[in-house]
Amino acid sequence: MTANLLDFDLEGLAAWCGSLGEKRYRAVQLFRWIHQKGAADFDRMSDLAKSLRAQLATGAELRALPVAAEHRSADGTVKWLFDVGAGDAVESVYIPEAERGTLCVSSQAGCAVGCRFCSTGHQGFSRNLTTGEIIAQLWHAEHSLRGTLGLAEGARAVDNVVMMGMGEPLQNYAALVPALRTMLDDHGYGLSRRRVTVSTSGVVPMIDRLRVDCPVALAVSLHAPDDALRDSLVPLNRKYPIAELLAACVRYLEAAPRDFITFEYCMLDGVNDSVGQAHALVQLLKPRLACKLNLIPFNPFPASGLKRSPAERVQDFAHVLQDAGIVTTVRKTRGDDIAAACGQLAGEVQDRTGAGARMARRRVEIPIALEGRA
Repeated sequence: MTANLLDFDLEGLAAWCGSLGEKRYRAVQLFRWIHQKGAADFDRMSDLAKSLRAQLATGAELRALPVAAEHRSADGTVKWLFDVGAGDAVESVYIPEAERGTLCVSSQAGCAVGCRFCSTGHQGFSRNLTTGEIIAQLWHAEHSLRGTLGLAEGARAVDNVVMMGMGEPLQNYAALVPALRTMLDDHGYGLSRRRVTVSTSGVVPMIDRLRVDCPVALAVSLHAPDDALRDSLVPLNRKYPIAELLAACVRYLEAAPRDFITFEYCMLDGVNDSVGQAHALVQLLKPRLACKLNLIPFNPFPASGLKRSPAERVQDFAHVLQDAGIVTTVRKTRGDDIAAACGQLAGEVQDRTGAGARMARRRVEIPIALEGRA
């Protein structure tokens, strides 16, 4: 069977090259050609032995993802829709900023978690992506952007990666970790552990495994100050409630490249955005661990039944946190004109799980559950 070389981190590629009778340094050369130079044509890899190039031509390939669509925002944000076969597609988003270029990468076609405010979750879950499909998003973005941005040789377009695209990364752990290692490898993309972030809705056992296997920056989708509300917004909370989640975050800090955990909090009008709930959040988080709060304006979609919190209420909420000494930012929306903002990534994933019907039922149930939460 033809090997997709994007599926391998450096250790995996060294083992594969070893099976061909090649030494480790050949794998390093090949890895550099693929990830640093963006080469897909083995004939271009001039410092590889001809015999190895011949073996690569018959037994290997670099399987890039077909680009089904590309959209460019007026603010410079770029969104790609990648075809992953069988009617499924995933999206990646590049966000240029003055101090960095961030790529938002997908880990699954759809998502099984079903967070109430997330368009991707509303589509349901189709399948996990392979390591090669995760890395192919970065490979395409990095090497296509170098040309369109007119970067000098050796300059990077992407120097910050966030696993915040479609899917729950920690529910695709086996494919995620080799992808992270490729991002971090100096022979690959050479990203700092501080510049690679895994965002999770709270898969506690996998947070503990990531701490040991490949500790990078961690972002946790919190969205509520108590279990009753979070059960309604993030169904995974019923399995891993807030106390267990925060305990895992404390353990993660032992190995984390940053001395804090980022908590993401999507601001939902009349649901989780009151001053009282801000004070409850302070009482929940401050005694337990060093953290940063990222308040995210909700990006409405018709099936959610939710609305974005007014800007003044978001500021009032933020002031409570800041006054308590918690570093708090309000995320600036980017790519709104191409539906590229947080929670909007839906691609063309088919709803094969009945997620849409479940969401509709919960839209009726949630306001009842939230009565009195002013």
